[in-house]
Amino acid sequence: MDLDKVKQELDNVSESFCVAKWKQVTMHLQNGHTHSCHHPATHYVPVEEIRRNPTALHNSEFKKEQRKQMLVGKRPSECDYCWRVEDTPGNHYSDRIYKSADESWARPYINDIVNKPWDDNVDPSYVEVSFGNVCNFKCSYCAPHISSQWMEEIERHGPYPTTHKFNNLTWIKQQNQMPIPNNQDNPYVDAFWEWFPTMYKELKYFRITGGEPLLNKNTFKVLDYIIANPNPNLEVAINTNMNPPEELFNKFLEKLKIIFNEKKVKQIKLFTSAEAHGKQSEYIRHGMDYNLWLENIHKTYETIPGIQFTIMSTYNLLSVTTYTEFLQDILAIKQKYGTNDYSPLLLDIPYLRYPEHQTIFLLEEEHLQMIHDQVTFMYQNLESKEWSTLANRGFYQTEADKLKRIYTMAKNSSENFNEYTIINREDFVKFVDEHDKRRGTNFLETFPELTNFYNKYK
Repeated sequence: MDLDKVKQELDNVSESFCVAKWKQVTMHLQNGHTHSCHHPATHYVPVEEIRRNPTALHNSEFKKEQRKQMLVGKRPSECDYCWRVEDTPGNHYSDRIYKSADESWARPYINDIVNKPWDDNVDPSYVEVSFGNVCNFKCSYCAPHISSQWMEEIERHGPYPTTHKFNNLTWIKQQNQMPIPNNQDNPYVDAFWEWFPTMYKELKYFRITGGEPLLNKNTFKVLDYIIANPNPNLEVAINTNMNPPEELFNKFLEKLKIIFNEKKVKQIKLFTSAEAHGKQSEYIRHGMDYNLWLENIHKTYETIPGIQFTIMSTYNLLSVTTYTEFLQDILAIKQKYGTNDYSPLLLDIPYLRYPEHQTIFLLEEEHLQMIHDQVTFMYQNLESKEWSTLANRGFYQTEADKLKRIYTMAKNSSENFNEYTIINREDFVKFVDEHDKRRGTNFLETFPELTNFYNKYK
């Protein structure tokens, strides 16, 4: 990929032009929020606007103004992530360049965008959609507007007693992010289905997120639409916690099997999440049955040989004690289903940034060796570079490199702590105490390796 050439193509339009503002969208239909690219904050689209124009789920009046700025070389303030990268001395490529360079959904549309009015209603080629916040989990770092289980808990007990009142509904209300209850009519979902048949023709990438998508009837409505209307240019991705009721999961697999085997789309991928092993993972992802999660992953491979998973593993403070055991489970899947020309899954290991009281940056020196050992385990089990039975049956170099980066960051953080580190460590103890009180869990029994850390900041 010639990024210099892509940058020149963009800069020929303007030095702030980014295709993602036109062709990429994430729609949070549970609360009427939208954004293009994951860096800018979401913004609220009034119901009146989508009733006049259903495509305002993407083509909102606010977003059109940002596009107008980009076309004349002005920098929308919401895109400051990229401007900081581009203003750093040296030849740095921001996500404005990387995203716009995508040959599937972005770069081919540059001329088409430029030759249309700035306020045109654009059909996106890259869509992510959340139909609702209904979920059977309440993961430790999640939020009420994303999980109905979290919403019920906060409405009953209030926010957690941390410094910043974790998951305070006041902030969510101020941001217009309160979700529309699942048992009520949702005008944003109605607008989506009014627009979808037109949008579908242009789509190159479509991903369903949640909540838990398998608990939402609209997910199955999408699958039925795809079965009835094949799109050979479309890549479909679906998030799932792999812990829905058995009947729903079997129904899901049946529809996936039809789409996959009959090649209704170009590709279909599943995304799921875990960041620890066994009961420790179940503590982080409250509501999870870890063994069932593994069983359903195996069941999926056996039902649909050749399907691909990405496991999103958001490394956090509670990951540190059992991550090696978790990696062993992932390696076993790679070894069982990987072949010379097929890799069954990708392990994506970002680090948790928020809430700050659960991040790795709170760890002390004694815990760093655990992460070091996990990094070592990954490098000792890399995929073979030779054409052999080991090819695609180990960790990718890039997967191991991500965990190594996390180790380096944690090490640097432990050497450069400040007053906020202490506050966040104390907030961590407040969080797990309240967690145990509300949910009947026992932090010290689940994470005995963190007993000294807990007692020190109690």
